[in-house]
Amino acid sequence: MKDKVKCKRFIDAFQQSFTNIKLKNTTTGEIEKIIKELKSKSSCGYDEITTKILIISSPFIASPLIYICNRMLSTGTFPDRLKYSEIKPIYKKGDKTLITNYRPISLLTVFSKIFEKVLYKRLYYHLTLNNILVKEQFGSRCNSSIEIAIYTLLNNIYLSLNNRIIVGGLFCDLQKAFDCVNYDILLSKLKFYGITVVANRLILLKKYIIIGIQPLGRDQSSVSRLV
Repeated sequence: MKDKVKCKRFIDAFQQSFTNIKLKNTTTGEIEKIIKELKSKSSCGYDEITTKILIISSPFIASPLIYICNRMLSTGTFPDRLKYSEIKPIYKKGDKTLITNYRPISLLTVFSKIFEKVLYKRLYYHLTLNNILVKEQFGSRCNSSIEIAIYTLLNNIYLSLNNRIIVGGLFCDLQKAFDCVNYDILLSKLKFYGITVVANRLILLKKYIIIGIQPLGRDQSSVSRLV
């Protein structure tokens, strides 16, 4: 209940409204380009289909992929089977007997990556068109990188020092940052920025974020639902 109140206060704090995102249908050219840009790897998800196999078979499976993808965009339903992933623990540092010293890696199917990129392109276009992203946002943007972020930071520091201005820095590193995300607030912000599906249908991103089905391994039949 408190989270819903916080969400309402956040929305009420802003008066500017944004147009709803337009999820236009994908095309053969877009799907083929996305597949070609995938890195050829031998790793795979629970379905054991690698990107190498996908690239080779793309001329024969492009049409059904386009149909499923367009159905996803029109209905606001992300295929449940594409949310399955295989979780593998990757050692970080420290005592190898402690589970907290391992970072979980989620291996999704290559097909889910295609659908994600289709969604990303439309979401990024909407954010750019409405000038929603601030210039200080360097991650996950075209023509931007961590190197540009470092250069910008150092350049601002040097300019300030040259002008005899005191410079201070505050750096925050959140442990398990994604686990700290409040999904109610996140979804409210998405709605405010126009990230919704027309005709009051299910919010596509909401279904994809909240529902995640993850097998623990190929040899295990039990699955856990993340809510």
